[in-house]
Amino acid sequence: MFIGGYQKLTLIDFPGRLAATVFTVGCNFRCPFCHNPELVSNIKQIANGLEKDFFEFLKKRKDKIEGVCITGGEPTLQPDLMEFIKKIKTLGFLVKLDTNGARPDVLKKIIEQKLVDYIAMDIKNQPKKYDATTGVKGDIARIKLSVELITRGKIPYEFRTTVVPGLHNEKDFLEIAKWIGGAQNYYLQEYREQTILDKKLKQKTKNKKIDLEKIKKMIEKNFGKVGVRS
Repeated sequence: MFIGGYQKLTLIDFPGRLAATVFTVGCNFRCPFCHNPELVSNIKQIANGLEKDFFEFLKKRKDKIEGVCITGGEPTLQPDLMEFIKKIKTLGFLVKLDTNGARPDVLKKIIEQKLVDYIAMDIKNQPKKYDATTGVKGDIARIKLSVELITRGKIPYEFRTTVVPGLHNEKDFLEIAKWIGGAQNYYLQEYREQTILDKKLKQKTKNKKIDLEKIKKMIEKNFGKVGVRS
């Protein structure tokens, strides 16, 4: 497992749980607003020895944290992800998986084997604007299949969108609501102009705002719960 680092304690990454967060290296998307640009390229040398260190840390934290959030980068690109999850579960921790949904084949196995306790999938935009938002030519059918696998499974889950002025508008969320309507949980995440993958994005976002609370009211009837995260 290629690990870029880990956070020893998070109160927000795993809903309702005290957890640690581990960051995998490498992603197949190039979202300009990505706030972990150092994890996008599969720079394997930065991960040397961290898996061993991570598990040594977990063994010492059994009585202090409940779960582990696996995020990235994109974790489902890791060839040994399932073995990594099993090792965490063996230690008695709950596992949350963050994913962009581009690998439904991996998600299917994880869901069928009930390897994780919570799944969070990013919905980058409405289907017609997906490639423009992810920065790559992708297969929207695979994204849609991941949505179906998650919603039909029995594992608690959420979908979430980082709302970026200049990339999203209010109408996009009406389309998203039609697409994933009926989902248990959907969160609108506020975009923060910090370290991002593409600095040119700042030209698009400059002086632009989107009212997340307004969007929430527009679409909340379509979901079990709609939340706003700042």
